[in-house]
This record gives sequence, structure tokens and C-alpha cells, in this order.
Amino acid sequence: MKILVTGGAGFIASQVADAFINEGHEVFILDNLATGFEKNINPKAKFIKDDITNKQLASLFEKEKFDVVNHHAAQMDVRRSVVDPAFDANTNIIGTINLLQNCIKTGVKKFMFASTGGAVYGEQSYFPADENHPTSPLSPYGISKLAVEKYLYFYHVQYKLNYTILRYANIYGPRQNPFGEAGVVAIFSSKLLKGEQPVINGSGLQTRDYVFVGDVVKANLTALKDEHSDVYNIGTGKETNVNDLYGILNNLVGKGQIEKHGPAAPGEQMRSVITSDKFYKKFGWRPSTTLEEGLKKTVEYFKAQV
Repeated sequence: MKILVTGGAGFIASQVADAFINEGHEVFILDNLATGFEKNINPKAKFIKDDITNKQLASLFEKEKFDVVNHHAAQMDVRRSVVDPAFDANTNIIGTINLLQNCIKTGVKKFMFASTGGAVYGEQSYFPADENHPTSPLSPYGISKLAVEKYLYFYHVQYKLNYTILRYANIYGPRQNPFGEAGVVAIFSSKLLKGEQPVINGSGLQTRDYVFVGDVVKANLTALKDEHSDVYNIGTGKETNVNDLYGILNNLVGKGQIEKHGPAAPGEQMRSVITSDKFYKKFGWRPSTTLEEGLKKTVEYFKAQV
């Protein structure tokens, strides 16, 4: 198949693109390199440096006639979305609509969308959250992801565009950017390896559902074959608090840094954990990498970068 991967120079999507190429698909990568890196781009992919909001993408879609769009490109900084919700909406909503319009005009068969299993649910009323949990996002970022999910349903009903929505938990692993707002594992790993002092926001008792990127790649490969339109959580169903996460990473690095706490981040969720039972029952997929195994692989990657 001919697949367009948006955000394909980024942490997750570059590894999804690699997997698609290894499966024999023809892969195009669209990325504006705002947060992605050219070094992540597979040399076997065709790279287009451009923005998803660019109306001139119509010529690319007309020329290539993609079978599938795997959409990971996004404004993913929750804090920036709070400060500048218009920028967030323009990238995440208007940019996606631009892609969708081109999809229906050129006969794209399937649209795969990387959504968020933390931000769309907001403060959870039960744990772990399944796909039927109320969606009450607490940030413009979460709102924009949920809005795109609703648009996908519209495009499916109106134009018969097949879609798969994957609501990711907290993804970590090699290639994650240690300088961004997202990705506490990458930030802690990089600082610990450099002998710098990481700072834990607040009490450190806030929990997240950490999923290794290699398992997420397998989920994308699995969902590529789905002929039905649906939404699925991609998580482990297990909570890990920040203090415990720090302790594991600190032991792996072995430099004996102390545990230091700073002020709590405003508006930060206290607990976030999702179940992927629905995806498992349909496809037999579950994350196979333990947190300890995944963190070890991540530290080894960052050690090679120092």
C-alpha cells in the first residue's frame, strides 16, 4: 500500500513509518520539522517538508493517490495549548480537516489517527478508563483531539471514509525528545545521564499509564488491517507514579541522584490509566514490554546520545 505518515520525523511516527516500510509498504513522510528531526526519517521513505495546514497539499494528494493516511502530526504541548488555544486548534483541527478534505477528494481508503487516552478523558471517574468513559478534556489540546475524533465520524458517515482512532496512553522510548514539554521518561533519562538534577513536579504521586513505543508500533501495524471504523485505547491498564518512575530510572543510570521536588504543575491530572481490553479482544494485541524492560532500552538509547 501507499501510506502517508504525517509527523513521520517525530518520536512515534518515525518508528511507525519504519515498520510500514519493513512490511513492504511505500511510505511518504510529511513533517514540518517543528519538533521532528531529519535523522529519524527512514531513507527508504519519500520525505516532504511541509505543514498539514498548507492548502497546496492538494497537489501532493492528487499526484500520489495514497491508500492510507497515518496521522500523527500535531501540536502536542498541553501547556502551549492553554496559553495559545488558537494555535493549537489551527494545527490540530484545521490542519486535520485539510488532510481529510484531500482524502475524500482523492479516494484515500483509510485514515488512522493518533489521539490521546489521557487528555480526552480528563479527570477520570473510574480506573482504568475504557472507551466508554465520559470525555471531559481539561485542555485545548484534549479538546482538539476529541474534536478530530468527531470529525472522523462525520467523514465516515458522510463520505464512507474508513478510520481507526488510537487513544494513546503515555508513550515513551527511544527517539523521544528530552527537551519538549511531553515525555517525563526522556527528560529524566537525559538529565540523569548528564549528571543534572531532574525536578519532580509536586508530590510525584500523580500516576500515568506508560507504554513502550515498540508496542505502539505493533498496534499501528495491527490496526492497518482493520476494515471497520472504531476507536481503541492503547494502554497497559497499569498506573505508575512519578516517584516510582524516577526511582527505576535513577537505579538504571546508577549515579545516585537525590529525589528533588518542585511546585506542582498547574492543571496537571493526578491519575490517568486506560485499558486496551477492547483492542485485545478484537486483535489479540497487548503491550508485551514491561516497564523495567522498556526503561532499560530507553536509557541505553539516551546513553548512546550523550
